[in-house]
Amino acid sequence: MVFKALTIAGSDSGGGAGIQADLKTFYALGVYGLTVITAVTAQNTVEVRSIYPLPSEAVRCQLEAVAYDIGFGSAKTGMIYDADQVDVIAEFFTENHKPLVVDPVLRATVGAELSTSRAYEVLKYKLIPLASVVTPNIDEASILAGFRIEDLEDAIKAAEIIAELGCDYVVVKGGHLKGDKVIDIVYHRGRVRFLESVRVEGGTHGAGCSFSAAITAYIAKGLSIDKSIDRAKEFIVDAIRFSEPVGKGVKPVNPLATLYRDSERFKVLSILEEALLRIKSLKGFSKLIPEVKSNLVMSLPYPRGLEDIAGYPSRITPYKDSVEAFSKPEFGASRHLARAILELQKLGFDIRSAINLKYSDEVIEACRRIGFKVGFYDRREEPEDVKRVEGATIPWGIRRAVESLGGCKPDVVYHMGDWGKEPMILLLGRDPLDVVDKLEAILKILEGYN
Repeated sequence: MVFKALTIAGSDSGGGAGIQADLKTFYALGVYGLTVITAVTAQNTVEVRSIYPLPSEAVRCQLEAVAYDIGFGSAKTGMIYDADQVDVIAEFFTENHKPLVVDPVLRATVGAELSTSRAYEVLKYKLIPLASVVTPNIDEASILAGFRIEDLEDAIKAAEIIAELGCDYVVVKGGHLKGDKVIDIVYHRGRVRFLESVRVEGGTHGAGCSFSAAITAYIAKGLSIDKSIDRAKEFIVDAIRFSEPVGKGVKPVNPLATLYRDSERFKVLSILEEALLRIKSLKGFSKLIPEVKSNLVMSLPYPRGLEDIAGYPSRITPYKDSVEAFSKPEFGASRHLARAILELQKLGFDIRSAINLKYSDEVIEACRRIGFKVGFYDRREEPEDVKRVEGATIPWGIRRAVESLGGCKPDVVYHMGDWGKEPMILLLGRDPLDVVDKLEAILKILEGYN
């Protein structure tokens, strides 16, 4: 079965919002995307240079064309530039009863007006009453409700007023309110609930478009509206966290981040097994295994946490004349190395893999002879407030090691231990095979010493 959803919105030449963001979201969630373009915009991450609205008749023709031949299970609206366009869209959905998500876009992320005041009035009284879900941000909800929203109580009141226009659900997005958390208001027939998330760092260009498109996609797949909103919230947090590093202004969200990550799971496990086979063949590696044993890890692209990093639960241990891991690699099987990888990626480095080795002066000297960037941190300098937080030591150490390299990307990070803590070397790479290549180069030099 092919799930289909329709987006009615403007085209963003920068690719970060509008039709482009909606289509990326649809496809990321396994939904075939149909489009009705209301305007062509000349914009990027910094500015909207110009807007070229299409005639309302062009909007009507697109709607009729996709409905006649292909059809769709749900639809959303984004940028609707003028009142005539709103009239045409409202007329269509009055005659064609489909779940409709209205994202009442007023301004671009960079501040430019994307709708006339007259269009907004018509949208308020003609299109919103037809909507299954309306998804205004704080500014849009303030305009629709007729007063300035300053806090959560105001947002609840605004949602109630907007719902009185005739729509079924109202989601007032709380990203523009101050606070460490982002709290969205979901209002449905007098019932209020809150969707909380941490305020993640990342670009937000296209966030509103992608969020409403995700709701639309999940509805098209048959989920209830409540579940669709919840899933869309999770989806957009990841899309913001892993926003695309393009342009000089507000970075575009990345709706494909979840798709990329999920598609890599089997590949990550396969590469770890391939790398272990190579490690078993390395003469002398068993002498580099520390008292706590070694582990080899690799993260998914765009990892959210420890659960997105795979390693060997049994670790790697000397066995007969070689080494062995008495388990298959699994996700969530590492804490220390995983925290190092997460921190390195947070710092912007393309490092997805690591192995821990027993400390020795000879290994560090070999790394320097090869030309590896070697970072160091002193665990004895760890602040007391860091020691008191579970899992904070490794991220702190990684930051200190990177600072010791002047901010450069490390190949190796090591420390000399502390009371009850074994000295350790972390060998880093873009993937496990890269790590094994570096390990092989180290062993060749060590063999020369012997």
